[in-house]
Amino acid sequence: MENKNLYENVLILKGTFTQEEYTKSLNKIMEKIKNLVEVKKIEEKGMRKLAYQVQDNKTGYYIIIEFKATSQKVLELERFYRIEDDILKFIVVRKED
Repeated sequence: MENKNLYENVLILKGTFTQEEYTKSLNKIMEKIKNLVEVKKIEEKGMRKLAYQVQDNKTGYYIIIEFKATSQKVLELERFYRIEDDILKFIVVRKED
């Protein structure tokens, strides 16, 4: 069995959402994330201005997620992020334990 490593993940969701749409989208995304990995911490940073426009969005909702997972699960998670329309950008980095 492969070891689980600690990862940090930053997600940027569309800034065009109303608060209700944002909450609904985040809940749907978090449900999928929790099915794949062991979530340790979730930190919502709120809406921020983007450095450059992404898909007609000048702002985005930032979320930082800390989780434990195998490298295979991280690949599955990144695939999900790429096909999820509500996610503008994401990055996943491995943290030292």
